[in-house]
Amino acid sequence: MDYLSHIESETARVAGLIRGADPDTPVPTCPGWRLDDVVVHIGTMHHWVTHILTNRVQERIWSRQVPNGLAEGQRGDAEWLAAGLAGMLAAMRATDPDTPLWTWGPGKRAAWWPPRMLFELVIHRVDVELALGITPEIDIATAVDGVAEFLENLSHAAWVTGPLAELGVEGATIHLHATDTHDGEWTLTQGPSGTITWSRGHAKGDTAVRGSAADLLLMLYGRRSPGALTVFGDRDLLDRWLAAVNL
Repeated sequence: MDYLSHIESETARVAGLIRGADPDTPVPTCPGWRLDDVVVHIGTMHHWVTHILTNRVQERIWSRQVPNGLAEGQRGDAEWLAAGLAGMLAAMRATDPDTPLWTWGPGKRAAWWPPRMLFELVIHRVDVELALGITPEIDIATAVDGVAEFLENLSHAAWVTGPLAELGVEGATIHLHATDTHDGEWTLTQGPSGTITWSRGHAKGDTAVRGSAADLLLMLYGRRSPGALTVFGDRDLLDRWLAAVNL
């Protein structure tokens, strides 16, 4: 997948959505946030990743530690988003994917950041669309890649592994089955200390969920209720698991 082109198009979609929209519009999928907060979050991520790449950062740095180009209380707009995007794409193109860098996920290489930023953008573009009453669409290939990226990173998200460990469901399995592609089946197994393992292909699980690849991705991110998909087996397990991964 050409992640950089997809990042560019997703940011352009967000910029188009916010032009003329009320920045104080509530965003139901991000409780407590307005449209303006989502825009600032996206743009701040652009500046944060640019800083990590250009400075070859090796230790954790929080996004709030990196200037985002906005004055105190200033709202981000489409032009600010475009400028931050241009800087991030330039840094990504100038950085060898094998360059060692800090990441919160696995790999600890620059190559980790383009897919992470793409799916950060996809999900927040969906947030903006839902806030504006627009039905979101995600193409199948992007959704399939997004599910795998989510599962690959999950065991490295300390804010998730703690709640997962508290569920007491070690050994439980959840099978995801995309109905619109032959490449969309995954089975995850809850492991010790809140970690998971996962594999591709058809299998049985304690819980199985069927739906489009996009709906499965949005369900994992808490943007689609499992009630909108077809669920087999232990629904309580699924609900508790999803609540733990979508804090």
